Amino acid sequence: MKKPILHFVKAATFLLFLTATSSNAQGQYYFYNDSYYASPIVFEIGASGSVVNSLTDIGGKKGIGGKFLKDLNMGNTEFGGGAFLALTYKDMLALRLEGNYFRLSASDSVLANVPKTDIARARYNRNLSFRTNITEIALLAEFHPLYAFIDWASKDYAPPRISPYLLVGISYFKFNPEAYLNGRWVALQPLSTEGQGFAEYPDRKPYNLNALAIPFGAGAKYELSPLLNLRAEFVYRPTNTDYIDDVSTNYIDKSLYANYFTGAKLNNALRLNDRQRGEYLPQTDAGKKRGNPKDNDNYFGFNLKISLALRGRER
Repeated sequence: MKKPILHFVKAATFLLFLTATSSNAQGQYYFYNDSYYASPIVFEIGASGSVVNSLTDIGGKKGIGGKFLKDLNMGNTEFGGGAFLALTYKDMLALRLEGNYFRLSASDSVLANVPKTDIARARYNRNLSFRTNITEIALLAEFHPLYAFIDWASKDYAPPRISPYLLVGISYFKFNPEAYLNGRWVALQPLSTEGQGFAEYPDRKPYNLNALAIPFGAGAKYELSPLLNLRAEFVYRPTNTDYIDDVSTNYIDKSLYANYFTGAKLNNALRLNDRQRGEYLPQTDAGKKRGNPKDNDNYFGFNLKISLALRGRER
């Protein structure tokens, strides 16, 4: 993931340099309308609301777990919000720096109505669940084709107030999966639910609670007024971690927990490692499939953003 990050940062830096030098070269303002000036570069500051969901090893739909919509369960939908700062160049390119905060959650119990003959019944019987708060900072680039490929200055009519766009970027986020046990939420990462950090499983290292994603998507910007813009967009985020839900690989030998934990931590690890129906009974064999390590966890959302364009006012 390091090389793509470096390339994206270089590209973003180059775009900022290009917009700054272009602005200096032109050196003049033109009239946006009778009340405001306009320039090649416009800054915006705004806020957003989000509806988010995730694709992890937990929950899903009936049948074999699949990609994206095939395994999407709308019952796991959560909400969030954020703030952003945008720099737009000639209405065709924009850079956004934004911070977001929201929650992700999923539960195998959503499969309660799956027929007993369906293969997904195994996930229902697995009985795992999680929630996590996500704190994210992202750098995103927008590309507006209507302004990139059409010279509106040569037209006899004004450009449209709505502009569809594509976006791509990079984000850094923090997460901390928890499960509900005995009336309270318990952090899962310290419990090594799949033997992370145990000498008996040298290939399973404790996972990091910080990760990266490559957001991409599409949206549309609507100019409500010279000062207000509205954006609606869908953003999908593939990540570089499979542990947003604390589930990735196989069950371990439960007797090993006594070698590493004591007291309440030992009790929590034993209970949250294996929660199959009839939970707290050691019925799961070590090595039995608990998750799928071949697919990382992803999350996505629909965002509604409103922003203030910082334009100069004519005196």
